[in-house]
Amino acid sequence: MEAILKYNLPDDQLDFDLAVNGSKWMAAMWELNNWLRSQTKHATDSMSDDTYKAFEDTRDKLYEILQEEGLKL
Repeated sequence: MEAILKYNLPDDQLDFDLAVNGSKWMAAMWELNNWLRSQTKHATDSMSDDTYKAFEDTRDKLYEILQEEGLKL
């Protein structure tokens, strides 16, 4: 199987950039997810419960958005 994407540049520059940079977006989301996980996994005693909950909620929301878009990390 083969897939070829064609773009009429410069008119379709944004669509082209999105297609070409998809792996960078995935890497950025992966890094953000790991950072959020690290904040809760290695939370210090000085971290407030509200801050801890905010990290958890943010990570949950990230997963929710990815799932809604049919994406996986």
